[in-house]
Order: sequence, then C-alpha cells, then structure tokens
Amino acid sequence: MNRALLLLTLCQGLFLVNNVTFIAINGLVGLQLAPFGWMATLPVMGYVVGGAIAAPLVARSQTRFGRRGSFQIGLLVALGSALLAAYAAQTRQFWLLMLATVVAGYYNANGQLYRFAAAELTRPDWHEKAVSLVLAGGLLGAVVGPNMAAWTRTLLPTPFVAAYLTLALVALLAMGVMALIDFPPAPARSSHAPRGRPLAQIMRQPVFIVATLGAAIGYGVMNLLMAATPLAMQVCGFEFGATATVLQWHVIGMYAPGFFTGHLIRRFGVLCVMGAGVLLNAACVAIALSGVELQHFLAALIVLGVGWNFLFTASTTLTLQAYRPEEKDRAQAAINFCVFATMAVTSFSSGALVTTQGWNWLNVGSIPALVLMAAALVWLAVRRPVRVAT
Repeated sequence: MNRALLLLTLCQGLFLVNNVTFIAINGLVGLQLAPFGWMATLPVMGYVVGGAIAAPLVARSQTRFGRRGSFQIGLLVALGSALLAAYAAQTRQFWLLMLATVVAGYYNANGQLYRFAAAELTRPDWHEKAVSLVLAGGLLGAVVGPNMAAWTRTLLPTPFVAAYLTLALVALLAMGVMALIDFPPAPARSSHAPRGRPLAQIMRQPVFIVATLGAAIGYGVMNLLMAATPLAMQVCGFEFGATATVLQWHVIGMYAPGFFTGHLIRRFGVLCVMGAGVLLNAACVAIALSGVELQHFLAALIVLGVGWNFLFTASTTLTLQAYRPEEKDRAQAAINFCVFATMAVTSFSSGALVTTQGWNWLNVGSIPALVLMAAALVWLAVRRPVRVAT
C-alpha cells in the first residue's frame, strides 16, 4: 500500500457512493415518473447503457489525456449529470431523468478503470492485491450510499432531489482527491512504438474469453437482482429504510472481502476463486427462493455481494494475463463494453420481470447464466492456462 493507491481507493469509494445511490433511488424515482410500471428501472438501465456507449470514448481519452486527466473528465461529467438528474426529479420529467443517467454512464465507464489503474501503482507481484484493495474502497459506498439516500430522501419537498444534489458534492470531493494522485507516465508513443495485436486476436484468447465472461456474468447477475430489490421490497410492504439497510449490507458483502480476496487468489488460483463466486451466486438464488421476509432479502443480498466480489476480482486478475501494456486501453475498453452491455440487459429485465412475473421468476432467470459460467471455468481449466500475453 502506498499513498497513490490509498487515494485511488478513496476515489473508488466515492465512485461507489454515486453508483449505490443511483441504484437505490433511480428505480424508485423512475416508478414515480414512468408512464408504465415496467419502465421503472429504465433509469438504472440508462446508467449502464451510457457506460457501454462511453467505453470507447473513455479508452480514447485515457490514451490522449492519461489516467488522471481522463478520470477528472469523468468526474466533471458526474457533477453535471447529478445536477441534471436533480432538475429532472424536481420537474418530474422522466425522459430527462433518462438522459441524465445515460450521461452519468460516462463516469461509470471511467470508474470501472480504477481497478486496472491500481495495478499500475504497485510492483508486478502485488497486482492482484492492489486490484482487491482498491475494490475494497467500495465499503465507503456501502456505508454512505444507502444511508445518504435515506437521510436526504425527504430533505427537500420533492423526494430524492436532495440525494442527487448531494452526489454533485461527492463528485467535487472526488475531483480534489484525484488531483493528488500521481500516476506513472504513459509510455512515449511514436511511429515506431509497438501497437500490439489486433483487438480481435486479443479477444479470441481463451483466457480473455473466460475473464470477460466472468466479469460480465458477475456484474449481470448481481445487477439483475440488486436493481430489482428496492421494487420487490416495496411490493412486499417494506419501508425504504429497510431497503437501504439491505442494500448497505449487500455492498458491504461486495467490497469487504477485498481485504483478503487477493490473498485467496494467490493461494488457490483465479479459477478456484471464480468457481467459489459462482457457487455463492447459486446460494443467493436458493435463499431468495426460500421466502420474502426481511431476513431472506438480507441474507440473499449479502451472499450475492460476496459472490460478486470473488467472481469479479478474480476475473479482473485473470484479464491482466491477456494483454500487453501497449494493448491495455483497447482490451480494457472491450471488457468494460461487454460488462455494460450485460448490465444494460439485466437492468431492463429486472424491472420488467419483477413487475410482471415476480421476485421468484426473476431469481430463476439468473440460473442459466451461472451454469454457463461454470461450464466456461471447466473449459478453461482443461486447457493449458495462458500465464502471460505472448
């Protein structure tokens, strides 16, 4: 751990404050403003669709402006989109709220690169621990995000407007922290500098396929269930305070294991940790199908969070084996595009399924993805592992 890594961990925490607050309130605000109930989670979907659209733009900005410059642009977008969302909620304009969340997706795409930047701030034998520890910074989002949404929900006459305004202040704070981080200078680029392999060749590697699938399915299943939880709990008669508590413990489950996931990966290997993540996701579905009391929601979401951490952290570590330094921007953009595309589908599906088919069928719908992930891990395990990009 060094000063730069510590500050980046704080930026990850502030990013998760934005992320968790958006998840906690966008579906509920959408339910108030949407013309039809099944459209309630479209603002949640807008956040990840914006991330998918922005992924190539972020990759180009990373190349042109470097890590810090590109990250600061993302935070500036976060500031503007939070103010626009507050105005949309105040004036009860659903489609303007959709626009605000799509624009906020640019910040989402930027923040998803913090974990990759973490590996550049440490020596090579500490990469998996650096990734794990920066992801652990999301604990700040776990503590602050749901509570901030609950505290500010009725601070102004229109519900949740104050929550969006508070996110603008969080973006300003993150800009100040990011300004203090010194990232390693990007390698000098010239006409003779190696450009690396074509993206299609990188993406055909078995290690890249399984790592990307792990990141996408890990986020997709987690997002499918988490985005629907506030709506499902409201249907079951729970107050928003109970929903905030469940989301808080879910995000704690997502990021608290970051303090030791890196050690598990070094000891047991990435495939074993990814497999444990799949099993924990399956356990979450089993718990969710067993009942709709508060303890069922709470236990299922905690287990879901830990399963996501194992699957996503190990997938990120596995990805580092699939590309060379000069290929990182293109490879990371491709990975994040796949993650955001999966999240976009699950964000829409969560609202449509939970409002039309119910909580149980929503959980059943996640099982095929987990079976696919398990099969992919077995497939890679029987092949000769690719240890380094060649």
